[in-house]
Amino acid sequence: MGAMQEDRSAGNSNDDTRVTQGRYDRQAGLFDFMEAPVEFVAFKSLRKKLWSEVSGGRLLEIGVGTGKNLGYHPEGSRSVAIDLSPRMLERAVRRAERSGSQVDLILADAQHLPFRDDVFDAAAATFVFCSVPDPVLGLGEVSRVVRDDGRIHLLEHVRSGNSIIGRIMDLLNSLAVRLSGANINRDTVSNVARVMKVDSVASRGFGIIKVIRASAKRASTREPIAGSEPGR
Repeated sequence: MGAMQEDRSAGNSNDDTRVTQGRYDRQAGLFDFMEAPVEFVAFKSLRKKLWSEVSGGRLLEIGVGTGKNLGYHPEGSRSVAIDLSPRMLERAVRRAERSGSQVDLILADAQHLPFRDDVFDAAAATFVFCSVPDPVLGLGEVSRVVRDDGRIHLLEHVRSGNSIIGRIMDLLNSLAVRLSGANINRDTVSNVARVMKVDSVASRGFGIIKVIRASAKRASTREPIAGSEPGR
């Protein structure tokens, strides 16, 4: 319960992945403090709503971070949660121990998940695929490890559909990545559609926040996964 395990393949990632890992390691100590205002105003209720619809015996959380979602994992499920950052994961371990959460915490890269095909009943992630260096590769991995037609639940911030705001987000994206590790101009709904069946999309926060419900594609229908364009 709450013990951190290491998947050594995470250490063999490319330069972009190592840079992302370093960014989140550096901010781990202040991460919850920095996010506290927006967490209180919006994110906490959105997390709770997303996880209220997650069900299944074996669940995967991608990008567990400091463990903010652990209290929302459904009772009776067997949960596995991964993160790329050792320091973020250390905080998730402490949170799991304090709360008594029944979860296996693993240091691993979302782009190279250390699990066999079709092993999970469902998966969930909150504000993760904005920072995965190759989001399409990572989403394809999630689709691979979730059983055929298993549900995938995502809460993400995306590029605004407003042309002016979207252009501003494009211009500010490089700065946002350097400061926080998160891209603010990705079209995550389109990325999801490349490797999964999109079941529904709900918008929040003037269309910048998306609640995406999707289903894993059957192995026979999965297309070869090509990397996504930078910033998308």
